[in-house]
Order: sequence, then C-alpha cells, then structure tokens
Amino acid sequence: MGGVREIMEIRDIRAVLFDMDGTLVDSDAVVDRSWSRWATEYGVPVADVLAIAHGSPAEATITRMRPDLSPAERAAAVARVLDIECDDMSDVVATPGALELTALLDQMGLPWAVYTSASTRLAKVRLGAVGISPSILVTLDDVERGKPDPEGYLRAAELLGVPAVQCLVVEDTVVGLTAGRASGALTAGLKGIAADIELADLHQLARLFKGSE
Repeated sequence: MGGVREIMEIRDIRAVLFDMDGTLVDSDAVVDRSWSRWATEYGVPVADVLAIAHGSPAEATITRMRPDLSPAERAAAVARVLDIECDDMSDVVATPGALELTALLDQMGLPWAVYTSASTRLAKVRLGAVGISPSILVTLDDVERGKPDPEGYLRAAELLGVPAVQCLVVEDTVVGLTAGRASGALTAGLKGIAADIELADLHQLARLFKGSE
C-alpha cells in the first residue's frame, strides 16, 4: 500500500487492536524454548511443534501434536507449557516501537486493546515484564474460539466501544491476521505478512499515525 493511501486509511481508524507475542512483546526466543522443552517432555518432534506454536492457542497446538491425549491429559499438558512459559522471562522485551506507539496512541486519545492467544496469567506476566498496560486485555480465557476465529478481536472492539470495521488490527502471524481480517478491521502486518498495511516495525506505524494528525 502506498504512503498517501496508508495515511488516508489511518485517518479513519478509531481504535487499535494489538496482538501480544511478536507484536508488542518480543517473546519469540522464550516461546521457542518453552515449546521445545514441552515437546521433549511429551515425545514429539521439536521442529513440528515450533512450526505451528506461534500465534496459536496452546490447546490447539497440543491437540494437533498429541491427539491421543485424553481431555484430562490434554488439560495437564496445557498447564505444563503454561508453567514453563511463565517461569521464563529472561529475555522478554518490548518490540521495537511498541512503547513509543502505545504512548503516542494515549497522547492522541486513540483507544487501544490487546487480544492474545495466551492465557490471562501469561499475558499479564509478559506485558508487565515490558511495561505495557492495556486498559482492555482479551485473552484465550475470554473467548470460546481462538484465532483464526475473529471472536477475540470482535470482543476487544466491543469493549472499547468501537465497531471492528473502524479498528486497525496489528499482527505478526498469518493465523492472527486471518482473525483480524475476518473481524472486518483494517490490518497491519509485521514480519513480511501480507496485510492492508505492511510494517517493518511499530516505529513505522507510529510515524503513520503522526502523519495523520
């Protein structure tokens, strides 16, 4: 999308809905470490787990990797990976531009929320570790259907009091972007993901918002 058109689109935005991991929080290394450890404990190929774990609900990943588990065993497996992730915050940091962008949105009076495939417990730990405090946080615990279903983004928009079609969803995975697109929102993609607005980092999005003032 060209720069002028991007600014025109940004001017129509009334709220921003962020993914967490990989978008606001650089947790890629800890996600890889945590799921690698879980995969080893549960006897599944690490590479296969890492290929699908990012951006997807833990239960969905575990169900695909270990369809033989009973409901109770699956719940225990989900709890196990959550414990591993919550215990490892050693190199969790804000992504480039995340703090600048969220501060700018607050300054502009533009509401924003976070919707993540993580649990509430994990989301609060990671966001707290990087100093990001959304007024609205929607997690996997708040929805019946996780990404790529749009339920979470629709819920976040509703809580902000803004129609989803007037929101911008910012994502770094295909599964998350699919959810954002299905909600009717404008989309912005990081890490080379095809979206309405394609971003190198959140500094670029901050510049677009500044240019729209």
